[in-house]
Amino acid sequence: MPHDSGSNTDSEVVAGVVTSIAVYVCTHKRNEPLRTMLDSLAVAARRVQPEVEIAVVVVDDNPDGRARVVVDEFDSPFTRGLHYRQSGAQNISSARNVGLEAAGRLAEWVAMTDDDQIVVENWFVSLLDVQQRTGADAVTGPVLLRYREDAPDWITDQPFVEILEAEMKPDAVQVPVCSTGNSMLRSSFLADNPEIRFRPDLGVVGGEDMVFYRAAVAAGLDARYSAGALSYGLQPPERESYRYQIRSSYWMGNTEFLTNYESGEAGRFRLALRGGRRLVEATIRPFARRVRGLEPQWRFSGALVARSLGILVGVFGIKVAHR
Repeated sequence: MPHDSGSNTDSEVVAGVVTSIAVYVCTHKRNEPLRTMLDSLAVAARRVQPEVEIAVVVVDDNPDGRARVVVDEFDSPFTRGLHYRQSGAQNISSARNVGLEAAGRLAEWVAMTDDDQIVVENWFVSLLDVQQRTGADAVTGPVLLRYREDAPDWITDQPFVEILEAEMKPDAVQVPVCSTGNSMLRSSFLADNPEIRFRPDLGVVGGEDMVFYRAAVAAGLDARYSAGALSYGLQPPERESYRYQIRSSYWMGNTEFLTNYESGEAGRFRLALRGGRRLVEATIRPFARRVRGLEPQWRFSGALVARSLGILVGVFGIKVAHR
């Protein structure tokens, strides 16, 4: 595809360490959000090109290859091109592994984000800044959820965003895990550790992202946090129903069990205690809040109950599919 020369760059980074980054984006049934994500990557790329060359790989996990039309629409603004790969397995782990392979061959760093997000204009700048200051092998940033302005009041008045968002951390601090929705790591690390890949058996139930990065950190990956490398998860209308929030919380609890158990962080007994303690806390939470003169937040407490149950069913070997 045609290449932009990058003449409109406004780079704030001196590329003494990183000279090329390939971003892969896995997509499934989200052509319109994918367009929005690619537009945001194009804006962010202009801040660092041509000093840092950017490539983007779209990994289409649709069996019908429907994302190809989106890629073909773009007159590539990326100096190393916009590339299309098809997985079609409808398994996020398989798609992510295709992305790792393709991006790792295109650049010395592999970055990753999701098709239902947008990155800020300074995304590459912020990731590069932390990497160059610390010499890290990987850098990750926060993913903040954004609902529509006309979303139901309860979804913003009660802390539903907090149950899914990770807590913000100090800039450049070392972290035990990165987000597959917002991170980059050395291609050479992937080449040197071919056994560290996303597990297909977790690709339909979740937890593959945390297990991948925990294994990488255990293998010596120095991972750091960039508070400025923001990415926003744009929530569609279907995620504004209470049924979705309960289902999502239940799945997140089950994923928390799988992540901790599969990575060896905790055993079944310890996780059973965690789930039981949280279930009790979630059950009494609205009553304790009312005693203190606060709104009980019944809906949010229900979501916390669902998340606790997700952990507990995991203890009994139940894996909840991500739908």
